[in-house]
Amino acid sequence: MNIRRFKESDAEAVSAVVIKTIRISNVKDYPAELMEEVVKSMQPQNILERAGWTHFYVVEDGDKIIGCGAIGPYWGKEDESSLFTIFVLPEYQGKGVGRQIIETLEKDEYFLRAKRIEIPSSITGCQFYRKFGYDYKNGIAEIDEEHVYRLEKFREV
Repeated sequence: MNIRRFKESDAEAVSAVVIKTIRISNVKDYPAELMEEVVKSMQPQNILERAGWTHFYVVEDGDKIIGCGAIGPYWGKEDESSLFTIFVLPEYQGKGVGRQIIETLEKDEYFLRAKRIEIPSSITGCQFYRKFGYDYKNGIAEIDEEHVYRLEKFREV
């Protein structure tokens, strides 16, 4: 397996990974209609747009993209960042791919400059992120109006 920065030519494959994962993994925790709304915002053009303001990474197994993740500024702040769009194909989950993505994102300059890192976490991913030291923002262990948990991690800078 290889992890590298996203290229524009990856947009369709990344979109396909995200959509397949939403429809198989996330639909276990959310209504299908809600997940189809999310799918509409994960088309190749949306991925390209996100890659324009984040550091976006892909994981490959041979020449197949099997996972992705991004890190970017938290609302434009220099001392806070957010993790986004972390997805691993269902057939590769539980094999260390997600861990590899988190470890890569946590070496990125957006992570290293931040005092605080936030993750808008799906119900599906919440316990995974908590294993890496992310905890509920302000102690609120409930999903918000965007149907996500707000998780955060503080680091010494």
